[in-house]
Amino acid sequence: LSLPLPLPLFLLSLFLSPTFSQFLSHSFSPFISFFHFFSSNFPLSLLSLPLLSFSDPKFGVRPDGSLYAQREVANLSEPIQFMVTARGSKDTHIWETTVKLALAGHTLPPPINQNPKTHCCTWPYHSSSTNGLRRQKRDWVIPPINVPENSRGPFPQMLVRIRSDQDKEIEIRYSITGAGADQPPSDVYIIDPVTGKMSVTKPLDREDRASYHLRAHAVDVNGNQMEPPIDLYIYVIDMNDNRPEFKNQVYNGSVPEGSKPGTSVMRVTAFDADDSTMPNGLVHYRILNQSPHIPIPNMFTINGATGEISTIAAGLDREKVSQYTLIVQATDMEGSLSFGLSNTATALITVTDVNDNPPEFDTKTFLGEVPENAVGVVVANLTVRDRDQPHTPNWNAVYRIVGGDSMGHFTIRTDEITNDGRVTVVKPVDYERNGAFMLTVVVSNQAHLASGIPSSLSSTAGVTISVLDVNEAPVFPSNPKMIRFEEGVPADTTLTIFAALDPDRFIQQTVRYSKLSDPGNWLRINRTNGQITTTAILDRESPYVKNNVYEATFLAVDNGSPPATGTGTLQIYLIDVNDNVPVLVPKEAQLCERSRPSSRINITASDADSEPNAGPYVFELPSFPPSVRRNWTISRLNGEYAQLRLRIPYLEAGVYRVPIMVSDSGNPPLTNRSMIRVKVCPCDEHGDCTAVGAVASASLGTGAIIAILICIIILLSMVLLFVVWMKRREKERQTKPLLIDPEDDVRDNILKYDEEGGGEEDQDYDLSQLQQPETLDHMMSKPAGVRRVDERPIIPESQYPVRPTLPHPGDIGDFIIDGLRAADNDPTAPPYDSLLVFDYEGSGSTAGSVSSLDSSSSGEQDYDYLNDWGPRFKKLADLYGGGEED
Repeated sequence: LSLPLPLPLFLLSLFLSPTFSQFLSHSFSPFISFFHFFSSNFPLSLLSLPLLSFSDPKFGVRPDGSLYAQREVANLSEPIQFMVTARGSKDTHIWETTVKLALAGHTLPPPINQNPKTHCCTWPYHSSSTNGLRRQKRDWVIPPINVPENSRGPFPQMLVRIRSDQDKEIEIRYSITGAGADQPPSDVYIIDPVTGKMSVTKPLDREDRASYHLRAHAVDVNGNQMEPPIDLYIYVIDMNDNRPEFKNQVYNGSVPEGSKPGTSVMRVTAFDADDSTMPNGLVHYRILNQSPHIPIPNMFTINGATGEISTIAAGLDREKVSQYTLIVQATDMEGSLSFGLSNTATALITVTDVNDNPPEFDTKTFLGEVPENAVGVVVANLTVRDRDQPHTPNWNAVYRIVGGDSMGHFTIRTDEITNDGRVTVVKPVDYERNGAFMLTVVVSNQAHLASGIPSSLSSTAGVTISVLDVNEAPVFPSNPKMIRFEEGVPADTTLTIFAALDPDRFIQQTVRYSKLSDPGNWLRINRTNGQITTTAILDRESPYVKNNVYEATFLAVDNGSPPATGTGTLQIYLIDVNDNVPVLVPKEAQLCERSRPSSRINITASDADSEPNAGPYVFELPSFPPSVRRNWTISRLNGEYAQLRLRIPYLEAGVYRVPIMVSDSGNPPLTNRSMIRVKVCPCDEHGDCTAVGAVASASLGTGAIIAILICIIILLSMVLLFVVWMKRREKERQTKPLLIDPEDDVRDNILKYDEEGGGEEDQDYDLSQLQQPETLDHMMSKPAGVRRVDERPIIPESQYPVRPTLPHPGDIGDFIIDGLRAADNDPTAPPYDSLLVFDYEGSGSTAGSVSSLDSSSSGEQDYDYLNDWGPRFKKLADLYGGGEED
């Protein structure tokens, strides 16, 4: 159609505007804009429009290029495809393309060309018309290129050829850009820069990358762009090169026993890396094997599309089969065993327990026995069997006593390990009342039985329990027993009979009584009849009485085998009697010598008795001596307190003993004369005693002073006598000088120098060997040889020189020397000159024998060394030292 007018030119420019295209597509909802399709797929001259035709008569196109529906379209849930043909108005060139229409938001799948090698495209060319206007052809949209994955080559493999219409006029260079060309992954696609042939260089993997988007460019030798870039879309065609893979190799599921057919158990899932929209990635499931084949080989089925496993038959019984093992297969190609790839996994199905088996007793009758009065003792063991899963609520037994124990003497506890029932005594039983029990017991589970399962008749049993008689302790009927008496009950008074009863009525036994606790030792009990008698006066004010109650404990013992003992407590409530006089406090007080309003003494009365034998009290001063009432006055404040103060304005400082009469409220009342020692002293302006006044008030009387003086005289006399005795003793020491100072005298003293024990083989000591024998008979018969140190030789005694009656002072030295020489040569003088055997120290000693000690000296002996031995040897040094000068 030729449009020489300016208006068509304006319309064409308007059609070519993208803004106007969007306006048409959004403003006319019943129509589908054809502008983009028209402008992109057909060459358009500014002076002529192409002639268009449609293969689908439901659609048409207006002169402005808008595509519209000529009749109502029933369904657009699926894309509608039709062919559009364009013919030039002046030339015979024909353009064809395919149009697909879909609802907004639906994605149009790319068209598939199964012969990619025939693809080629030409860039638009430009030529000049006779009128000087340029007619521009629109560039083609290259259909997507489909390349199969895992192609075997040879490589590089040509995919498409790109050519510009200007390659005949100028030299064109072609190139491609995008992921797979100059971007990672690089060098997958290459293009011949001269011929424009694009090729793939290696096998493609759809699971690695499913599509590529490249752009083709045409430039001259100087790098100037000669054509706009063309978009190239390359799609990798999926091949069945991946097996289905299960998410887990082992799946665990469970199903309750007794489930109905169609019960869902579990789901297995397998994934195929191939295209899930194609048969290559469509997985189908089937069960290959079931183990065990009980009760039938096909107890389960699987949904081929979803992998959900469910029961197909009834008869699941956990007590017969607790677990099933299924081998599940997943196959792609929609489950085709001829072309599909397969994989397997294991499904473990556990049959869970349902309480479909009630517990049953092993026997219908159980026996047991219990001693009377026992508590917490297991008397019988009940055994049951239950085929449900152990240690679950379906298996755990619960026992109930439904008959034969109206008083609640027994209970049944379940053993958590064995599920047995332990019949236990919780309340003591009495043989004299009931010698046996017949219990009816029912057992059930913690969980309720499944619906439709009847209770078993074996869930009920009988338990026979025999009671064993034991010797029971005597029982005091009233324990504790309370009796009431007035205090002051004299000794040997019978208070009560505290007797016990023997519960063993079928056995004649004797009961004897004794006292267990009697804090004040006031009571005694008759051994045979339990009569309580006093042994002392009962005093309510005694510290053994608490809250007016005196408590004693007694024992009652029978003569059973073994004897049994009962304990009873006797409580004696003592009624108060007015037997205690009131007392006053304080005993001492201090008062000013001059009467003041603040000079008074507060007095308090107390009584060991209780009401009404205590307060209120009456306070008064005695009439004798008259000076008491003349100098003092007392006033009562209340029932327990009074005040004592001076009646006269001044009383001389000193200590005064003021008698006060106080009476209680008993019937008859008791009166006590109490003496208060009052110190009267001069006071300062604050009413406090001064220091001088305190001393004056505390002055002693004449009798006290005389006593103190006598004590002083006696003390001085004792000191004087001690001094006289010391003087006399010193005089005696001076008149009779001693050879040795008494302090240095070691006679009759035991001097312990050291001890040496015996050897290892000498541990037994005979002390009799160390004692001096009374006679010498044993030595008379002993042969000569070794003797002990205390044995005296049997030889005549040596003769010692006799000192003259009146020796000359110069002969003293000679006499001493002669006596020393005779002593040194006397074998009978101790220590005896003999082999001294002290003790046996064992064999093998390295010590030699002790030789004889020779104390004799030849010639004169020098005793001057005694001067070096200290003051203890001074007297000996004076006697024997000095040599010839002495």
